[in-house]
Amino acid sequence: MAYAIKEIYTTLQGEGYHTGRTAVFTRFAGCNLWTGREEDRANAVCSFCDTDFVGVDGPNGGKFSSAEEAAKQIFNVWKDATGTDKPFVVCTGGEPLLQLDTALIHALHALGAEIAIETNGTIQVPDGIDWICVSPKKDAEIVQQSGHELKLVWFQPEAPPERFAWWDFEHFYLQPMDGPDIERFTKEATSYCMTNPQWRLSIQTHKLLGIP
Repeated sequence: MAYAIKEIYTTLQGEGYHTGRTAVFTRFAGCNLWTGREEDRANAVCSFCDTDFVGVDGPNGGKFSSAEEAAKQIFNVWKDATGTDKPFVVCTGGEPLLQLDTALIHALHALGAEIAIETNGTIQVPDGIDWICVSPKKDAEIVQQSGHELKLVWFQPEAPPERFAWWDFEHFYLQPMDGPDIERFTKEATSYCMTNPQWRLSIQTHKLLGIP
């Protein structure tokens, strides 16, 4: 299988459980909830996405003809940035599970990688992923209802926290939606966490720090 990857870069994880941890982000092109084109945003399931996942023209991105080729590129980006082995790979998108498969998981593990995924949960996660983070979007049907971390963007009227509170996750996060209402959403999410301690607040610290 060939892999279309928008960008690969090393930074600090800015959200959720692994906030502050060095990671090599691998952003796969494409999504099943939005085309990524602005003219389609209004009718998209996920109309609030703030990420460019169209094409393969980002840093270290490209089309890779094999799992081994893609894994080697990811490893080299990590190695060049950190000088160390055993990369912490965050597979994201778009929706990474449109492409991330058993072959690439095995190829990354063969290079000593720990693999995390950030997914919208509409596709079942294959075996072998070391850390599963599901971020539900509006009223999309979620088939992946278990994992390590559920990170819900606040506020989505179609996706209230109560809908997910009983799902099989170790950690539950509310993350204020970026945009013109960020201050209000942050206050609301904070208040909800204060009265519902199952949930923790997740802030996009990479945006505060001005890093990718």
